[in-house]
Amino acid sequence: MTDQINCITLASRPDGAVTPDNFRLETRALPDPSDGEVVVKVHYMSLDPYMRGRMDDAKSYAAPVELGAIMEAGGVGEIIASNSPHFQVGDFAFGMFGWATHAVTKAKLLRKIDPEVMPISAALGVLGMPGFTGWFGLNEHGRPKTGETLVVAAATGPVGSMVGQLAKQYGLRAVGIAGGPDKCRMAIDTFGFDACLDHRAYASASELRKALAGECPNGIDIYYENVGGKVLEAVLPLMNPFGRIPVCGMISWYDAGGLGDGADAGPLTAPKIWRSILVKFLSVNGFIISNHFDRLAEFLSEVAPKVASGEVKFVEDVAVGLENAPAAFMSMLKGGNVGKQVVKLV
Repeated sequence: MTDQINCITLASRPDGAVTPDNFRLETRALPDPSDGEVVVKVHYMSLDPYMRGRMDDAKSYAAPVELGAIMEAGGVGEIIASNSPHFQVGDFAFGMFGWATHAVTKAKLLRKIDPEVMPISAALGVLGMPGFTGWFGLNEHGRPKTGETLVVAAATGPVGSMVGQLAKQYGLRAVGIAGGPDKCRMAIDTFGFDACLDHRAYASASELRKALAGECPNGIDIYYENVGGKVLEAVLPLMNPFGRIPVCGMISWYDAGGLGDGADAGPLTAPKIWRSILVKFLSVNGFIISNHFDRLAEFLSEVAPKVASGEVKFVEDVAVGLENAPAAFMSMLKGGNVGKQVVKLV
């Protein structure tokens, strides 16, 4: 068993867009596991937009990563030493291992993964936090009804693709928005969306709105919000009365110098947004999936069989090597990934 780990720490806080200088690759000693702990060799780690918020020293729903600390991340890996009766050497598990090749952690914080049932990386995407986020937000706050129209941006990402596929299975018209013609083709051909618009092809929100109106002739009943920016500005006037907007993210604003209290919301103004909510009787629900892990078993029981059968599809964008995680992360924040972004360490 190794006695050291390679890890990436937060070297400095971003001033606007993330840069390579914000990260530092380090080697640290690997501590021995105490009673109830295990040592994990990480095979895959997840890269997710929420990590950008953790890099800022801003008030939020979770504490920021401290300077010099290992960047936060979920991962899947193999147990290589165990002081817990619940895990044997050779078992695989999901846990919050960080941007690191190895981790020592309490066994009770891990979820066992069966590599014979599904590729272990699926626990980071389609059957992990992103897929769970899409399922929960759509069902709990979107409250979909057959015949309605749903719009979701980042349509080929792990959240958006889950939302779109489930919406189609529930009998809705699913319209995606994505960055580039290749992603739009994937949204339709792989994930089954009825239509997908390339937001990069439109110079303004008003142009995007006109195109979106053509694809949503009956208006929009559900807008699954994970982007903000130009897309939100295009969608809001097209919302139908009593429409629902589950809010799980706003990636287009994450690199705008932080999103703490009082952050600039771009061209949208609070009076315009508030008026739309009022006069259209909209339900707008912000949620953080970490508050709802009591529903994880329900999600897995419903969706895991669909993934196994191919009824729910997923795509992964795999970067190789811990040292390449920062570049993959920065690319992901700008829409450079195709599917769920993961980093292969083994």
